[in-house]
Amino acid sequence: MERIAVYPGTFDPVTNGHIDLMRRALRLFDRLIVALFDNFAKEPMFPIEQRKEFIRIATADMPGIEVDSFNTLLVDYVRQKGAHIIIRGLRATYDFDYEYQMTLMNRRLDSSIETVILMPTEEYFYVSSTLIKEVAALGGEVKGLVPEVVERALMEKLGRRRT
Repeated sequence: MERIAVYPGTFDPVTNGHIDLMRRALRLFDRLIVALFDNFAKEPMFPIEQRKEFIRIATADMPGIEVDSFNTLLVDYVRQKGAHIIIRGLRATYDFDYEYQMTLMNRRLDSSIETVILMPTEEYFYVSSTLIKEVAALGGEVKGLVPEVVERALMEKLGRRRT
């Protein structure tokens, strides 16, 4: 039986921390579905199709990755995909409360679906999509923190030249 996991998020934009978690999740599972939540309440910097393309490019060397999007309850999406595992990243204690709350709610909605929490490597422990956008918007350097395709897109979007 194929072991399928779902790694949900907005990935606006995807960071090297996300990519690191995807790579490590593939060591545990046969297939990883990176599922972008199409959250109409948020106003993302990049449209969902572009975010999906960023992930496809950044994971081109990682067989077993599927990139998709959803706008339903996560547990419904996971069931629809034939998976039983949700992958989440946990950077620091400030992430814990939110992740704990979401894990318990998902368990209440469907007790057959488990959540696996992965810790990022120290190199990416502090990196978040929000922080990347803020640093880039204020003229800071994000090279090495995001895939090259994302760095180029950020610089273009913000009207900056790459250094």
